[in-house]
Amino acid sequence: MKLNGALIAGCALLFSLGTATAAVADPTPAPTPTATPTPTGTASPDARLLAAPNFQLPFPCGQTWNGNNSASSAHRAHEIDFNRGSTPGADLGDTVVAAAAGTVTISAHQGSINRFGNLVKIDHGGGYATYYAHLNARSVSAGQSVSQGQKIGTVGKTSKPGNNISPHLHFEIRKGSGYPSNIQRAVFDGRPFPYPAANVTSRNKCGGGGTPTNPHTPQEVCGSGYGVVDSQALGSDGRVYLLYNNATGYNCVTTIKARSLGTNTATTAFLEVRGSARKTDSGNYGYYAGPVTAKAPGRCVKWGGKAGASSYTSPFEHCGS
Repeated sequence: MKLNGALIAGCALLFSLGTATAAVADPTPAPTPTATPTPTGTASPDARLLAAPNFQLPFPCGQTWNGNNSASSAHRAHEIDFNRGSTPGADLGDTVVAAAAGTVTISAHQGSINRFGNLVKIDHGGGYATYYAHLNARSVSAGQSVSQGQKIGTVGKTSKPGNNISPHLHFEIRKGSGYPSNIQRAVFDGRPFPYPAANVTSRNKCGGGGTPTNPHTPQEVCGSGYGVVDSQALGSDGRVYLLYNNATGYNCVTTIKARSLGTNTATTAFLEVRGSARKTDSGNYGYYAGPVTAKAPGRCVKWGGKAGASSYTSPFEHCGS
């Protein structure tokens, strides 16, 4: 667990004023939920309001994270701070995914409002919402619909200017209004989180039999307007894709891993336009290599990549793409 002194001191600053004065602002970001929460043990006239989504850990399948509820005085209910790795910065930039499907209602830096820094809030219906705070980067926008397991940002340490914290994901499940009583006890994959702290492994987007699924698609890596032209399996280690954008005349190659997801392993993607130098992206990556792009309307290309022990190199082909 990486909740070092800097994190504890930083998180303690979040609500330290709350014990000294009633004038401290409610940390609920604007806009606040308008649904009225159903108190524990009280029957609701609409049974649908009692059905919580099947929340999963907010991380890709197969990753193990340490969740802690007790190491920060900022916590007033069932908030959880997540870390993994042996050093304070080991998980900086790691992928954060949606714990359930829903609609993004907040994607903004709110450090000056509530010290959440880069915050994503997702409305899941029935009064339920999840909060993902201190993100290093946000990859979704307000109003966007997201699926369970979709990347929404990366682990970071953003907060109010001058509030220095170490990287972690501050995560909450809320129902209705009335902070902090509206913060719910977390249940992941049907299993209650064992407060105050535990190592837990994500099954988010695992698919049948618990097989990990890469949350990234070739279209996401290459960007808007690209369509898959060809692909080649790299054994069971992944698949390399060739894409083309009709509007710009650019090709794109990316290698999407299928194993060791979230663990940095040697992964390569390359693209060579006939008559031009080969472009290569090669490194130790957790999910994919690329994008490698080059303009090649009407010109033959050679493409390929490597993941694990498997590699592929095409002949010069797709000369009309």
